[in-house]
Amino acid sequence: VQLVESGGGLVQPGGSLRLSCAASGFTFSRYDMSWYRQAPGKERELVATIFSAGVSTIYPDSVKGRFTISRDNAKNTMYLHMNSLKPEDTAVYYCNAWGLGNAYWGQGTQVTVSS
Repeated sequence: VQLVESGGGLVQPGGSLRLSCAASGFTFSRYDMSWYRQAPGKERELVATIFSAGVSTIYPDSVKGRFTISRDNAKNTMYLHMNSLKPEDTAVYYCNAWGLGNAYWGQGTQVTVSS
């Protein structure tokens, strides 16, 4: 099983980034998928969830209206479109898959929002 995140980097406040999570080794379409993030000295927090069919999503208030989660079950890939980025969005972003009694994590990709 592999979850490989990509697309992180340095961006100025107000900018945008798109993260990708490429999945392999399990039946992607049967798993609910999430993005989490962890800033230095803070606990890991949920950023967005998209359920297996790709229709229903969940966002915390901190990112609602700025971030959009999506998935392409044909490509075994999940995305996170991040707009209007703020310095407080700086963190390592992790891809998570859960379902069928299993939970998988990626290694993370760093997102830094700074001028």
